[in-house]
Amino acid sequence: MQEVKNAVDQASREISTRFDFKDTGSSIELSGDEIKLTSSTEDRLKALTTVLEEKLVKRKVSLKSLDRGKIEEGSRGSARQSIKVVAGIDQEHARSISKAIRESGPKGVTAQIQGDQLRVSSKKRDDLQVVIEMLRSSDFGIALQFNNFRD
Repeated sequence: MQEVKNAVDQASREISTRFDFKDTGSSIELSGDEIKLTSSTEDRLKALTTVLEEKLVKRKVSLKSLDRGKIEEGSRGSARQSIKVVAGIDQEHARSISKAIRESGPKGVTAQIQGDQLRVSSKKRDDLQVVIEMLRSSDFGIALQFNNFRD
């Protein structure tokens, strides 16, 4: 979330100095885990979204972790959009990932759903590396992060 906050701050500074955003009333705000974008037209809102996505990519925040809301019309032709930052794995995705590990993973690898995380364990480190490569090659529609606590 700190990287998301930094990216929003950078994007906000950039839109305040860019000529094409002058007098458009464009703004980016972060409140909790939601980013609120406002602009005078829908085209400017899309450009604002592009600037934000560029800053997030530079900070190595996956765009798959963004849940974009629909673009809403405001007063006097203005446009708004809220983007929710998703952290963790929901139960549906966790079940599908766990099923994929059981089906194509090596023997002895177990997957446990723990809240918004999926814990994969094995006696052999090589088996875990095989599972990580398999998960990286397949697309589950969410951003995956791998942490190894056993050293």
